[in-house]
Amino acid sequence: MAFQKLQFKRLLEKEMLSRSKSFYYNIKSRRSVRDFSDKPFSVDLIINAIKVASRAPSGANKQPWHFVIIHDSLVKKQIRNAAEREEKKFYDYRASKEWLKDLEQFETDWRKPFLEKAPYLIVVFKKQYDFNKKKRKKNYYVNESVGIAVGFLLTALHNSGLATLTHTPAPMGFLETILKRPKNEKAFLLIPVGYPANNAKVPTITKKSFNKVCDII
Repeated sequence: MAFQKLQFKRLLEKEMLSRSKSFYYNIKSRRSVRDFSDKPFSVDLIINAIKVASRAPSGANKQPWHFVIIHDSLVKKQIRNAAEREEKKFYDYRASKEWLKDLEQFETDWRKPFLEKAPYLIVVFKKQYDFNKKKRKKNYYVNESVGIAVGFLLTALHNSGLATLTHTPAPMGFLETILKRPKNEKAFLLIPVGYPANNAKVPTITKKSFNKVCDII
């Protein structure tokens, strides 16, 4: 294994604090959006965000992820139809009463028009294993690694001025079928991306206070 010198620029603490506060207020403004505009934008924004996601750390540097960007309206319609079939089952009988009660604040149902309205969809796949010369090679900490990459991705998209939604219709095997992914890939997350509609609304919710999510010892 070859090593190289770490490229690291040390900053003054005053600038570090300023950057951290600015970043916090930027991320604080991020909301999950379900009402999208169909206004087009450059796919380069998504490409750059996925490049950011691809820089995420991963178990043994296996990088067990694959991203598919979808713009084709027919494919988006296929995905919407398949997702709504699964979501209807979820709302009709799969979800517990407690789960449905917790979802009431969001006023959601099985209908998912945003899967067609948003200009782009990103499907994130996790790779339980890879192949090297047809030999199966194990990946490590797959869910953790892909989860970190998704965090990078959502942050990068928000930083670019785009709205997103993390959508997980379960089960998601239809995405593997529609997008013709190899058998070592499993759908992890479906992300509509675009501008929010002019009349977009989001529920009034609060986040837990710092003291409830962190201890300093």
